[in-house]
Amino acid sequence: MADLPGEPHAQAPKVARAIACFAHLTDLHVTDAQSPGRFEFLNREWNDPRFRELLTMQRPQEMLNTHAVAAMVRAINRVGVGPITGAPLQLVAMTGDAIDNTQRNELTNALALLDGGTVRPDSGAQSYEGVQRADWAEDIYWKPDGAPDGDLFQSALGFPRHPGLLDEAVLPFQSEGLKVPWLRCHGNHEYVCQGVGLVTPALADAMTGARKTVGLPRGIDPDHAVDDFVAHPELFLDGESVGVSPDPDRRPIAREELMPEPCHVWDVGSVRFITLDTVCLAGGAEGSVGSAELAWLARALDDAADRQVVVLSHHPSDRLDNPRGEQNGAGLLELLSASPMVVLWLNGHIHTNRIKAHPGFWEVTTCSIVDWPCQARLIEIFQTTDGRVAIGCTMLDHDGDGLAGLHRELAGNARMYYGFDSGSAGTPSDRNAVLLSSRPA
Repeated sequence: MADLPGEPHAQAPKVARAIACFAHLTDLHVTDAQSPGRFEFLNREWNDPRFRELLTMQRPQEMLNTHAVAAMVRAINRVGVGPITGAPLQLVAMTGDAIDNTQRNELTNALALLDGGTVRPDSGAQSYEGVQRADWAEDIYWKPDGAPDGDLFQSALGFPRHPGLLDEAVLPFQSEGLKVPWLRCHGNHEYVCQGVGLVTPALADAMTGARKTVGLPRGIDPDHAVDDFVAHPELFLDGESVGVSPDPDRRPIAREELMPEPCHVWDVGSVRFITLDTVCLAGGAEGSVGSAELAWLARALDDAADRQVVVLSHHPSDRLDNPRGEQNGAGLLELLSASPMVVLWLNGHIHTNRIKAHPGFWEVTTCSIVDWPCQARLIEIFQTTDGRVAIGCTMLDHDGDGLAGLHRELAGNARMYYGFDSGSAGTPSDRNAVLLSSRPA
């Protein structure tokens, strides 16, 4: 259990009344792992800090990612009630990066996973055409059908051979879909290429085309690589390439295809959910909050009346520093702290479990589904017997059935990304906790 700074420590609070019960899901990264609009070869620059904002471009578990999301959907559906209050699950808050590369076929699969329907992990031709293919020239990708110790994942990290895995992974399957409504907000991967680069006309053409770049082009200046990729990612398409099957469904999405408006208010019982759009429209991975959005938020908070307020965004408070946009992170914190009804800010982006206290409210960041520990979080807001507001946080694992279990195993062992030793699981106090607020119930 934890108190806001300045509050006296107390025993575990007793529940007087449940206020809300919902799940927090973030950073699904539903991926078209065969797209010509991806730049996997940049992973070779892993040790060069000048490329850091451009990574990770490829994960060994990414062809199995839709199965992990489907497994988490099943787990949420089976929760039923909150473990602390016994209140029924009301909704799911999804805080961005539902997809990986701003593509329509990725969004179609993400919606099928969350709403229910047929998920089609394959794209292009009816077979796997990507960097994990056994005959792909590079050795920096895990190749489950490849020769023993034929790639760095097998030789250095002990990854297994798994013949036939890619053939199984491309097959369509059914997702049961969430049984409760879900809220959504934009993440950087919904708007820009691989979460960083602006979608220029040349890049849009390449995404649906028949050539896939496989190496870093000559002439790319590492000192300016990030800025060049942000403004003109098509420059990175000029290297050596191979032929792949085209697919018109790989087209880049428009922002309104995920949400018609970037910011929303949902009133559910006695709780107001406010969704912010922290994506920087000028590109780059980190977030931005504009002055117009702060003014809109102030009005939404003033209109909350006596409802408890939960704010949703993709980026956390310390990632609202994108130099290409307005940097009003301090103003946002000040506005949220000044509101008497804000109790919680939920976000993602950093793929790590973390809980931070701010004056008057808590900021809770949940890890991703795509990377270890592949979890969601249950949130219960309740009134204590002494009249305070408390927030219960409980981590949720999926069932690990089928390919979802292998996805999680691979994610944990991918040490150079967000594996077992990365800290992405957070400390014990960043996971299961009861957080006391000074706000009135």
